[in-house]
Amino acid sequence: MTLILIIGLSLVAFAVVLVLRSFALADADRRRTLDQIAAYGFRSSEPAAEGTVDVRTTLDDLATATGERALARFDGLQSSEKRLRELLNSAGLYQTSVASFVGKRILCVFASLSLVTVLAVSGRLDTRTFLAGAMATVMGWYWPYVRVQRAARLRVEKIDREVPELVDLLVTTVEGGVGFAAGLQLASRSIQGPLGQELRLALREQSLGLTPEEALRNLSLRVDSPATRAFTQALLQGESLGVSIGTILRDLATDMRKRRRQSAEERAQKTPTKILFPLIALILPAMFIVTLGPVMMEALTFFGSV
Repeated sequence: MTLILIIGLSLVAFAVVLVLRSFALADADRRRTLDQIAAYGFRSSEPAAEGTVDVRTTLDDLATATGERALARFDGLQSSEKRLRELLNSAGLYQTSVASFVGKRILCVFASLSLVTVLAVSGRLDTRTFLAGAMATVMGWYWPYVRVQRAARLRVEKIDREVPELVDLLVTTVEGGVGFAAGLQLASRSIQGPLGQELRLALREQSLGLTPEEALRNLSLRVDSPATRAFTQALLQGESLGVSIGTILRDLATDMRKRRRQSAEERAQKTPTKILFPLIALILPAMFIVTLGPVMMEALTFFGSV
């Protein structure tokens, strides 16, 4: 009787967990849909409550104002403004302006210099603290750029891995009788992640008046990866030459599979080289200590007693 009661309680608890998980999944789908709507630019700014101060908004406004003044005063920053904009686009930071990004880097440097100044005034500044402050100042300027650059690289690599699935999906829809534009819209709804964001942005550009060719060129400029370039160039050349879109996508899917296989083989060939460092730095010293350690201790004891 007790066993039956325990089993019944376990089943009831399991059912409760499943119900709660279904509500959580529904909430996650709702948040994902809201994020997609916000990506289209329909985010409504909620008014802040009276008497409250949004620290993040204040810092963003301060960073934007600082960055605008720096861009207007220094010619070197103006020359790199286009490159920074492309980097932010590659990282998916479309809502972050170049002025805000530059201002945040300046504020990080200013915070490090302020800390060093406070330590100097209080008399706690020694050589070690000064070197740490100088290093923090340099990192305050370069670390945001390095983080955005790494985010852009990882995002482009993820898009590059997802393009073959996009091509296979477009081949299926086109061969099933769906037009290319409609197939692209279906793909943008079903594909999540960075590639889905870029497809929705390209469709948004078309709805704003750009031609499909211009939207594809902008896509290849935003995402500078081999798979994306091959995808956009094949579609643009097929459109200009009048080749069937189904034939182009079929050939492109075959080429994508070959490239993925070659990329996997290349990564497999790099594995022995990458494993040398942990082998030499971690595994071999431990093996030497375990195997030769007792012998060396016995030898030292023998020669010490002589």
